[in-house]
Amino acid sequence: MKSLLTVRSATCRLGPSKSLKIDKFEIRQGEHWCIFGANGSGKSLFAELLASRRIESNSYVEYLPGFDPKRDIHFVSFEEQQKLWQSDNRLDMSEYSDDMRDKGTLVIDLVKSSRMSEHQDLPFLETLAEKLSLEFYLEEGIRFVSSGQVRRALIARALYAYNGPTTQLLIFDDPLESIDVESQSKIKSTIAELSDNFTIIQLCRRPEDLLPSITHTAVMHELELIEQGEHDQIKVTASYSDLIEKGPKVPKRLPVAVLESVFGDSEQPLIQLNRINANYGSLQVLKDFSWRMMPEDHVLIEGPNGCGKSTLLSLINGENHKAYGQDVVLFGKKKGTGETIWELKSKFGVVSNELHNKYLKGWRVLDVVVSGFFDSVGLYDQSGAGEKGIATEWLDALGIGSLARSYYQEISFGQQRLVLLSRAMVKDPRILILDEPCVGLDNYHRALILGVLDLISKQTKTCMIYVSHTQNEMPNCINVRLSFIPDRAGPSVIKIERL
Repeated sequence: MKSLLTVRSATCRLGPSKSLKIDKFEIRQGEHWCIFGANGSGKSLFAELLASRRIESNSYVEYLPGFDPKRDIHFVSFEEQQKLWQSDNRLDMSEYSDDMRDKGTLVIDLVKSSRMSEHQDLPFLETLAEKLSLEFYLEEGIRFVSSGQVRRALIARALYAYNGPTTQLLIFDDPLESIDVESQSKIKSTIAELSDNFTIIQLCRRPEDLLPSITHTAVMHELELIEQGEHDQIKVTASYSDLIEKGPKVPKRLPVAVLESVFGDSEQPLIQLNRINANYGSLQVLKDFSWRMMPEDHVLIEGPNGCGKSTLLSLINGENHKAYGQDVVLFGKKKGTGETIWELKSKFGVVSNELHNKYLKGWRVLDVVVSGFFDSVGLYDQSGAGEKGIATEWLDALGIGSLARSYYQEISFGQQRLVLLSRAMVKDPRILILDEPCVGLDNYHRALILGVLDLISKQTKTCMIYVSHTQNEMPNCINVRLSFIPDRAGPSVIKIERL
């Protein structure tokens, strides 16, 4: 097999004291590599080097003759998804359209964008859409489908590209994250079915997320490639096991500002929804849904991508205008009876993919956390020593205090998630909404997050609404489950049970 790319004696500097070092690395055509490592180990930086997205690539990476990395390499990652959403939202013309709903980029156009117009293969595109359960969303805008559905569309775009006229290298950064269980199975089988026709690099934080097609593994640790070879030989070594089995250091106490918080002991529901409806055009997402969240409840919301979970959350926290005019009661007050959006926001802390996507370049980690006091994306209000002190204590509690002066966009995706949890908790919220908070985290940091959430449930009066696609991934404090059960005849049926 021919060498697709080779790296020799590479160094990528991240600052005066940090640099990625790769002595030698080679990928041959037909091989499928997993680059494995914890958050911050250097996986994404290594992938950028291989994909010619770093200036150092010209010096250290040699490609197969005729291989053009800008044309022949396709990324699927949350960073790519983030850029896509940001670009599409900047062009949103909804306020000027007749129905106040500018679709923007359609799913089908996103998938087709990986090929030149003269190389379109619509029958193959339709086959991919069916295999990845996208056939009913092709004419929908990416703004109006779930995070998991956009993820599947990006995977379809990469797979659609391979069947073009040139050699393809597909880089998947944790492709199964934010995907429901049934869709994960479809993604794995589709990639495996087509994998003889291209080369894969999978960036992976957890061994259980490995694609079945993987033939070789490279282990990253603290910005160094410490081991590489055939997958069956690498995965049982001590270095590999140490990286995935390290236990988290969950703090024993949370910051004092949270411990001293006092909420009323009222027995009235925190949230009360009475026969709520929500639809997008002709698609009805919620129908006559009623539910009460009591002060002692910690709630799990589960269901497949696109079933309505995010719509429900947005109706509760004030982000969705469809809540107005309906019987929505929050903290004893009916929505739309005089409260401001900022009064509502002050009672909620949020960690979500959508919030993650809103933070652009230029903000330091400490500023991001302090902005939680003002419910702003970025820090524009004058903050004092008190706010900064509480923010610093939360960063220390989550083990990332050393990152306070770092720029948010320069730390790993998983570390950004920990920053957002700190941001959500600094203002002492009555309800903490966690929309897939463990996305992008390795097993160490997932256990850390879940441990901190259980600590929050014990040491504060904050209640949680937790959304997850990963089976058995939830804090121990969860005592109520809302299960969205898809119904082909209409909106999902929502089953409510106390655990």
